[in-house]
Amino acid sequence: MVTTLDDTKRNAIAVKLASLKALQQLVIENEQSLLTQGLDAEIADRIRNFIKDDEKNLGVLETVIGQYGIQAEPKKNVTQFIEKARELFKGSELSLYEKVSQHELLKHQLVMSGLIVHKAAQKVGADILLAIAPLNTINFENRAHQEQLKGILEILGVRELTGQDADQGIWARVQDAMAAVSGVVGSAVTQNSDKKDLNIQDVIRLDHNKVNTLFTELLQSNDPQKIQEYFGQIYKDLSAHAEAEEEVVYPRVRPFYGQDNTQELFDEQAHAKQALEEIKALSPSSPQFKEKVKELLAALGDHIRQEESTMFAAIRNNLTTEQTEQLATEFKAAKTRIQEKLGVVSESNV
Repeated sequence: MVTTLDDTKRNAIAVKLASLKALQQLVIENEQSLLTQGLDAEIADRIRNFIKDDEKNLGVLETVIGQYGIQAEPKKNVTQFIEKARELFKGSELSLYEKVSQHELLKHQLVMSGLIVHKAAQKVGADILLAIAPLNTINFENRAHQEQLKGILEILGVRELTGQDADQGIWARVQDAMAAVSGVVGSAVTQNSDKKDLNIQDVIRLDHNKVNTLFTELLQSNDPQKIQEYFGQIYKDLSAHAEAEEEVVYPRVRPFYGQDNTQELFDEQAHAKQALEEIKALSPSSPQFKEKVKELLAALGDHIRQEESTMFAAIRNNLTTEQTEQLATEFKAAKTRIQEKLGVVSESNV
């Protein structure tokens, strides 16, 4: 069995990501519940927009977890918190203002957790920082949601205390705050995007970028233990990626990409799998180890260039946006299942 980079720090980040996913699902439940609370039209429209953003963000978060490569369960205290919060939010104990206030705090928790994961990744490894990069989109979008929720809270709070509506102009202040947030994050904010999730090209490219970073780190290291660990992560990442492509992507593109082109991709991956097994049998301190790794990297370079040029072009020309996003969803689900099979599941009590 290969040694991997699944050390304590990386496992802890995996559990944090799983907790983020569970909290993101709770956010969507809360917002769906709020729509049944008799909101006025303008606030209800904003909540509906939140739901669209949050459902998209859930898909992005699932992509991040797949790229990270370690499947985990949320911490037990997070699961317990979610159960209590769900019960409280659905009950009648809290007023509408209090429910929205709790929801704003939940958004803040998501933002801070996401930022902490990003900062932690900077300390753990370049490949991890690359894998979790799309998390920034979720962080900043939740931050923008927070500003809107503050405006909603002012309206509901004044209404609850006085029975009257707050002075107009509150939304202008909220929009100013949102503009400030957007100015900081620039293109990272995706609220104005029509995309519901990353498409299959995005997801495959993220896999390629991560494994290339791992190869770079391996080849730059002279520590046999670190070399073995980097190879272990490459082994698991490439194995899951290849199997998911062969199960989901290649059969889908074969009709329009062509039998010969598709078979070439299958053959190249079979060669890569054989090379992985040969390297796995070598000592990381052996001179042959890095030479074999370099040969594998060169072969994968040709494979990646073919996928990202001709195969991606064929996908763009033959599948709709919705179809490419659905294919990404199926690919991520397959990869998650394969990662679990390969034994990269982290315990939730980290």
